[in-house]
Amino acid sequence: VFSKIFSHEALESYLPKIQLVIKDTLRAWSSNPESINVYHETQKLTFRMAIRVLLGFRIPDEELNRLFEVYQQFVENVFSLPLDLPFSGYRRGIRARETLQKGLEKAIQEKLQNTQGKDYADALDILIESGKEHGKELTMQELKDGTLELIFAAYATTASASTSLIMQLLKNPRVLEKLREELRSRGILHNGCICEGSLRLDNINSLHYLDCVIKEVLRLFTPISGGYRTVLQTFELDGFQIPKGWSVMYSIRDTHDTAPVFKDVDVFDPDRFGQGRSEDKDGRFHYLPFGGGVRTCLGKHLAKLFLKALAIELASTSRFELATRTFPKITLVPVVHPVDGLKVKFFGLDSNQNEILTGTDAMLGATV
Repeated sequence: VFSKIFSHEALESYLPKIQLVIKDTLRAWSSNPESINVYHETQKLTFRMAIRVLLGFRIPDEELNRLFEVYQQFVENVFSLPLDLPFSGYRRGIRARETLQKGLEKAIQEKLQNTQGKDYADALDILIESGKEHGKELTMQELKDGTLELIFAAYATTASASTSLIMQLLKNPRVLEKLREELRSRGILHNGCICEGSLRLDNINSLHYLDCVIKEVLRLFTPISGGYRTVLQTFELDGFQIPKGWSVMYSIRDTHDTAPVFKDVDVFDPDRFGQGRSEDKDGRFHYLPFGGGVRTCLGKHLAKLFLKALAIELASTSRFELATRTFPKITLVPVVHPVDGLKVKFFGLDSNQNEILTGTDAMLGATV
């Protein structure tokens, strides 16, 4: 099922919807007279992308914002100690999950009843059809669990990587300009505007420097630290025997920090992945931001596509600057993010890359 949800054809159909969500969000950021908290806002952005694009729910913005707040309560308490006391984080998490599932059930029912005007099959459509193909109509509870899983997969890690991307573009203006140069040379950016019809999936995947930028963000700021695996067969590692049945943890972050193929590991240098150096090509497991082996992250292509679409819009239609004196420190828990969320002021641009003032009634809420 998930191979269909994240197939090339599916990603091609998601792309225009992802672009629209990102455009609307950047327009809102630019219309805000104050600086924004990037990490909080990218969490909203990735949640909205999951709801509108992956699940195809046509939820009004007000209801969407309410669902987002409930979802945040759920995520904040999902790893609480299981102490079922009246004011415990566990109890708050359970209540948030119940409220969230009610909202999702309402959205699923409306979706099942309203099939008019759909121009693409979203992930939930594919999930439902797959059940029918295997002679098993999914129950409402299974649909709710499936939607919650898809939201969870698309949410925190992508928001973390999006925040890291924006921070590195702020820290490295030469990288941003080089990205703009690639977009101009490939006929995507002209006179400060994205050329209509130029952002197809194949075009985006052919942008080599953009790919290097995203790879370097994910190398230096991998959202999660590692993963767990169960040992299927007893093996030996550096003189130690690891018995079958044990749980082991591999560290993505330590791997990236110590892999001998990477030079100057603390430096943000997208060119390390360029054709002249290709530092990710030596060895199978030196670079693994999405994990490795048969259980590598299934949504990695969607995540990279989202980050590339965001980078293109940032390079093409926005001017942005740090709103604090210095860049914030980074915390690694629960995912990589700046301790203050990263305060940034966004400005809209006209077709000549000049700052413009955007009205507060920016064109938000387009049905996706």
